[in-house]
Amino acid sequence: MIVRQSAPASLIGGFVVMAFCLTGCASLPKLDGRIPSTALTDTAGTTMGQAVASDAAGKGDASGVHPLEKPREAFAARVVLARAAERSLDVQYYIWHSDTAGMLLFGELWDAAERGVRVRLLLDDNSTAGMDGIIAALDSHAGIEVRLFNPFVNRGSRLLGYLTDFDRLNHRMHNKSFTADNQVTIVGGRNVGDEYFAAGGGMVFQDLDVVGAGPVAAETGKAFDLYWNSESAYPAEAIVGKPATDAVDELKARIAAVRASAEAREYLEEVGATRLVADLVARRLSLQWVPVRLLYDEPGKALGTAQDQELLFVRLVQAIGSPQRELDLISPYFVPGKKGTAALAAYAAGGIKVRILTNSLAATDVGAVHAGYAKRRKPLLRSGARIYELKPDAAAAGADTGRREEKHPPGGSSGGSSAVSLHAKTFAVDRSRVFVGSFNFDPRSARLNTEMGVLIDSPVLAKAISKGLDEKLPLAAYEVVLSADGERLEWLEQTPQGEVRYTVEPHTGFFKRLGIGFMSLLPIEGML
Repeated sequence: MIVRQSAPASLIGGFVVMAFCLTGCASLPKLDGRIPSTALTDTAGTTMGQAVASDAAGKGDASGVHPLEKPREAFAARVVLARAAERSLDVQYYIWHSDTAGMLLFGELWDAAERGVRVRLLLDDNSTAGMDGIIAALDSHAGIEVRLFNPFVNRGSRLLGYLTDFDRLNHRMHNKSFTADNQVTIVGGRNVGDEYFAAGGGMVFQDLDVVGAGPVAAETGKAFDLYWNSESAYPAEAIVGKPATDAVDELKARIAAVRASAEAREYLEEVGATRLVADLVARRLSLQWVPVRLLYDEPGKALGTAQDQELLFVRLVQAIGSPQRELDLISPYFVPGKKGTAALAAYAAGGIKVRILTNSLAATDVGAVHAGYAKRRKPLLRSGARIYELKPDAAAAGADTGRREEKHPPGGSSGGSSAVSLHAKTFAVDRSRVFVGSFNFDPRSARLNTEMGVLIDSPVLAKAISKGLDEKLPLAAYEVVLSADGERLEWLEQTPQGEVRYTVEPHTGFFKRLGIGFMSLLPIEGML
């Protein structure tokens, strides 16, 4: 019999020591020389300030809101704010890719700074690999300051960073906001990248942001300041170093090349043709002026120092109250855990209509999350809750990819891709109150990552979300149900030809399902 020996303990120990020497011996720089700054509050005289004041007249403490469902309109809104800003841009994101959409928006920030606008850009460092040169170049502009949240010390090997500093690096800043002149903001679920704005021909995330004007924008500015001046926000130069001699020229050349590309020109043409842009040009964009409350985690959560009462999830539960009639929950990464499952099941068992929309296994971009969610389906269904899983095909899903039908056939890009994945994080309660933000209904959002969002007291918006589910779910998603004996799951798909019933996860292969089944047995739920 042949016995395969494991690696000698000395070899394993040597690897750990080497990893520690590469990353553990390095440490984050001190923040002693960092200069604090705060949102500019004397912006009432700006063009946006005057427009907001005029629209808000007689509306008390209400804030103006406008939903951004279509991806290209969401991109257009950010471009419009960047170009309209006269004093400041405060921008905070978890992910910012250096792709077409990302470089176009970097260009807008650079142009704003060239006009004299103060730009503060706060990026979580988890997704900045390969972007140190861009970050250094942006930060070198006199009008732009970049800070990195919870940064990696070793820029060459983030895996080794996780190996030696996992407890700290496992906490990320998942917040997303884009605020101009402290008067108008965009808060929601979208990061910055092609997949969030339907640029390019790949997967499109179905997402939701909200434009907020008035008091909610000022509150977003205050929240931004807390993160900007927190112990986890490091000046970019202290982390990535000074830019190379030609870094600024390279950044300008790259932005120019992207803007000149046929792909970007076509994309910007279609962005310019969106209804949002047409409404803005015609000065007919209507804002709903309603009570809006900004909710967010205190930044100390990233260091493990925040108290329960400083967490968004606790604040959200307190603010939103208990549903009396119905709860519509939209979450792409839905991992309710035992407590969340019990709470939702109790609502449903008590006669409250609970409806959940999340990604199907075929549509999700994070298989491990699906593994954490899959084992909670039966208890939820047995309580009376209804579960829907978004289909990956854009045409069948009825999902708005933001692409023109005459150029991109229904269901995907011109290349034939039909991939759509849910990314919106929304709760609608009793068709009267709605939450829109970055918070996923999972342990990571609840306990590890920092999050933010807006709670909107608007029957109009809440009803629109619930009505949209009423109309689109039959064709947009599979309904997950229990088999006749109550022991197995089945998936119902409504098609023009009639109902199709699946007894395994639709449109997935055996090995993918096997892998998800294996992961569901691992003790990883608390990290999902």
